[in-house]
Amino acid sequence: MADRFQRLGLLVGAAGLVKLQSSSVLILGVGGVGSYVVEALARSAIGRLILVDHDVVDITNFNRQLHSTDLTLGKLKIEVMRDRILTINPACQVEIAPLFYEEKDNEDLFAYRPDYIVDAIDTLPSKIAVIKEARLRGVPIVSSMGAANKFDPSQFTITDISKTHMDPVAKVVRKHLREAGIHKGVSVAFSPEQPIKVENVKKGESRLGSTAFVPPAAGLV
Repeated sequence: MADRFQRLGLLVGAAGLVKLQSSSVLILGVGGVGSYVVEALARSAIGRLILVDHDVVDITNFNRQLHSTDLTLGKLKIEVMRDRILTINPACQVEIAPLFYEEKDNEDLFAYRPDYIVDAIDTLPSKIAVIKEARLRGVPIVSSMGAANKFDPSQFTITDISKTHMDPVAKVVRKHLREAGIHKGVSVAFSPEQPIKVENVKKGESRLGSTAFVPPAAGLV
C-alpha cells in the first residue's frame, strides 16, 4: 500500500527509509534558511527533529520564511514549524527549544544527543561556538554561510570551510576556526556570489536584503 514516503523509498530503499526514520537532526535557527531545512527533513522521513530558535514570526520575514503568514504573525517560529511538521508526518517526534543559543548553552544543546546538526543561525559568535563544540564532540554538522544580499540561488553548494571565498560570513568563521586550530573538515552551504552592497538605508534599519529564492535554496542544498 502506498504511504507518504513511498516515492522517497523508491530512491533510498527500505533500509534507507528505516535509517532516516531512526535518525535525529537538530536545527539551529528556523528562519529563511532553517525553515526550509526543517520542512525538507520532515518530508524526508526523519524520525526526530529538534528545533532551536527564540524568535517569533515578524512582518519582515514574509518574503522568504516558510512559516510566515498573517495567521502566524507574532507566534514562536519553532511552535509554528512543529505544528506544520506534524501535519506532514504525524509520526515525527518534534522537540522545541525557545533558546537564543550561546556557547554557555552547550551542555543543554548537546543533551538532545542529535545524530546530525544543521546550523542556520545568523549570529556569528553562536555559529562559531556550535561548530567548535560539534567538532569537539564528534557530531556531524553542516553550517550555512551568508545568504543575504545575493540573487543567484544556483551558486549554492556544499563544500569545506577551507574552500570558501567571496563570503564575509565565511571569512569570519574561517578566521575564528583557524584560531581554534580548525583549518578544514567543516561542511558548509556556501555561495561564491559577491554580496550586493545595499545603499540608502535609514539609520537603525537592516542592510541585509533577501529574496524569496536564495535563503530557501541554501536551506535545500
